[in-house]
Amino acid sequence: MNHPQWGVTSDYFQLPEKILQFGTGVLLRGLVDYLVDKANKQGVFNGRIAIVKSTDGGDAGAFHAQDGLFTTHIKGVSQGKPVDQYLVNASVSRVLQSNADWEAVLEAACQPTMEIIVSNTTEVGIQYVEENIAAGVPASFPGKLLAILFERYRRKLPGFVIIPTELVVDNGELLRSIVLKLAAYNGLPENFIQWISQGNRFCSSLVDRIVPGRPKNLSECWEEAGYEDELWIDSEPFLLWAIEGDAGVAQKLGFHQADDRMLIAPTITPYREQKLRILNGSHTAAVTLGYLSGLNTVYECMQDSYMRRFFETVVKGEILPTLEHLGPQVATFATDVLDRFDNPSIEHKLISITFQQSSKMNARNVQTILRYRESKGLLPEMMLLGFACTLLFLRPAREKDGKYQGQRGDQFYDITDENAAVFAGHWQGAAAPSYPEISAMVRNICGDGRLWQTDLNQLPGFADTVTDHLIGMMQNGVKEYIIHHSKVL
Repeated sequence: MNHPQWGVTSDYFQLPEKILQFGTGVLLRGLVDYLVDKANKQGVFNGRIAIVKSTDGGDAGAFHAQDGLFTTHIKGVSQGKPVDQYLVNASVSRVLQSNADWEAVLEAACQPTMEIIVSNTTEVGIQYVEENIAAGVPASFPGKLLAILFERYRRKLPGFVIIPTELVVDNGELLRSIVLKLAAYNGLPENFIQWISQGNRFCSSLVDRIVPGRPKNLSECWEEAGYEDELWIDSEPFLLWAIEGDAGVAQKLGFHQADDRMLIAPTITPYREQKLRILNGSHTAAVTLGYLSGLNTVYECMQDSYMRRFFETVVKGEILPTLEHLGPQVATFATDVLDRFDNPSIEHKLISITFQQSSKMNARNVQTILRYRESKGLLPEMMLLGFACTLLFLRPAREKDGKYQGQRGDQFYDITDENAAVFAGHWQGAAAPSYPEISAMVRNICGDGRLWQTDLNQLPGFADTVTDHLIGMMQNGVKEYIIHHSKVL
């Protein structure tokens, strides 16, 4: 277990286990495990990770066979420069399967050195399930966590810093409330229930890193690296892990010192807001425009001169000015987002991003449009172009198997939007690019309280601008309109 050629020596294998991690998924390995390994190699944390795997089989055998080592291949663009870096991660000490190794899981959790619990069990994992935790291995993640906490309490050991990374708003508080509710359901002692909240820190967190995982050309990667690795993962250069906590939490999470992109702050609201508005919002503004222009991925959009200009203007010219109140880090984040979109290693399909397009437009971009109008006295032209193209994308060409489908050229696509029927109703009687019909339809859509958090007709010029864009795209095609007819590109 001495691999100095990979920057891993036998000393790493002697480090104590400090983190109990629920999940072997690529996000945790590419983010949390990456940060822990980086810190260990800088000598600022000196702790390893015991992983709890809820399903049998899978990659547990590979972890055992490879001494817990795995490769992270970081490739993409950072600060406008290409990145291509191989790292061998030595942060994982062992993988335990919860069903087969439950007693070992409890023993691992009750080590005096164990101080941190991290999870990524998907959003479905943080749900309340009524179960008796004394009747065997609990099925749910909150059930497993409650059983571990009770064993820890029973042995008079201190509590944990608990950090869920599931993509749920206020995930720490949600997990805490479920564990408390489940403790009451199980009739556990009142003193223990108080200790859950008072002796442990449930920290909400926000994670952001694209980790595609196992590459398609794995054998070629092995040949280039000179070794085989069944656990190999690819990752983008960018990362962000924002955690709600204080100085005490920061002290426990000592590995944050190794990377200033791991942030511990009293509130993570600014980081959630910047991700929602800049990353997610620009996706929503651009996705239908790119797709109906004949492009298929975000990277393809960045290679198209018109779509690249659209993204750059939306991000830096229209969204960023509405977020200055969040702090100076927002400008850096905006630049990072554009670098991420320009990563050829990530195949982010546009049609996948259109899922629930209208709801995303409402949640991510309507507020930005209102803020821009309030601060500038103008409407954000690019975002209105994207809004108009969303209406065009949601125009049904046919209904098949109970689903509405739109049309791109000679291809049909599913409209996966909970408001598809609402838009289909609005489009009835407005199929031809006649100004009176389209204008009336746009005004009806803009004022439909089922769709938006405000009446968009109250914004002077909004409906007229959207109507002009929409008719132009219907008459000329989206790509031709962008190139030859749009005033904004």
